[in-house]
Amino acid sequence: MASTRDLALPAGYTDLLGELKNRVRAARTAALRTVNTQLIELYWSIGRTILERQEVESWGSGVIGRLADDLRAEFPEMKGLSRTNLFYMRGFAAAWPDSIVQQAVFGTQRHLST
Repeated sequence: MASTRDLALPAGYTDLLGELKNRVRAARTAALRTVNTQLIELYWSIGRTILERQEVESWGSGVIGRLADDLRAEFPEMKGLSRTNLFYMRGFAAAWPDSIVQQAVFGTQRHLST
């Protein structure tokens, strides 16, 4: 029995394979960018919430430590929810008080007259 490596390939196969590899790479890169954007927005919003609660309810560092413990217990597979990181998120939100929201960029076409 012949393996798939011994198969006679149709014309253009190599080009098709290259195109599909590029699509997979582009989709993976776009997915990673989306995940990173969502995490940045999440970290900012957590930090903002902590800032707001500290202002209103005078939270101390003990509450933030407990919050970190409870979040890690609920999401054990997720990295970045330590007490130290929650303080970093708080600092991030304090440094950028305006919401971290990606703005849509709309492309425009220019028509050149000749």
